[in-house]
Amino acid sequence: MSIALDRGLSVLEHLARHPQGMPITLIASELDIPLSACHRLLAELQRRDYVRQARKQGDYVLTTKVVSLGLGFLSSAGIVDIADPILERLAETSGELVRLSIVDEDRLTWVAKSQGTRQAGQRYDPDMGMDVQLSCTSSGHAWLMTMSDERAMELVSRQGFGTPERYGPKAPTTIKGLLGFLHAGRVRGYAMIDEVFAPGMTAMAAPVMRRTEVIGVISIAGPRTRLSTDRMHALAPALLAAAGQLGPASNASSLFGKPPLGKG
Repeated sequence: MSIALDRGLSVLEHLARHPQGMPITLIASELDIPLSACHRLLAELQRRDYVRQARKQGDYVLTTKVVSLGLGFLSSAGIVDIADPILERLAETSGELVRLSIVDEDRLTWVAKSQGTRQAGQRYDPDMGMDVQLSCTSSGHAWLMTMSDERAMELVSRQGFGTPERYGPKAPTTIKGLLGFLHAGRVRGYAMIDEVFAPGMTAMAAPVMRRTEVIGVISIAGPRTRLSTDRMHALAPALLAAAGQLGPASNASSLFGKPPLGKG
């Protein structure tokens, strides 16, 4: 990869983590890019409408063009049309936020959602398109519990543990702590967390299987005042049924690739 391309992608990824925008000096400093080179990169990204300045001579922010590219890809791949009715039914049943994440080699990324309740109060609603934090999300746990402990820890070590300061007070910070969640999830057949991803929030998730291949994860999340442990257990059959429906249906989407020969 060329230096300019690598730096340009780093700038886009960095700005994606700072939606409020950043001044050029801070971008250059945090990414260790010479100020003059950073100025040229941002000028080119601005010319192509990937970034803009919040005000004249102000901070640089991403435009919606990146989002548009991602949504256009998902639409073309057919996953939104396939998943939407399944997610909507589960959201209606649960009354909570239902999300789909997909496996892309060593990453798990949120790509679609359906919000069940419109009640006031807390909402658990991270942005679509973000990589899932494997160590402290129900989606991450649901994916990790389908693989060996060794493989799961390899992926988590590569990404890093989420800390209680940034996530929930019960976020696991050790291999032993995380393996406890995964082993319990394997016994149940679905993952469950309580104040692990965020204070006051709970979530549950199940892997989407296409025969023996894990292609994604469906999750339900909400405030623990509504989505209690008993409520999550009661919703488990609906969650597992939704995951079971999406697996075979995914054959129609190019996003998941073609199933192995003879396993259509």
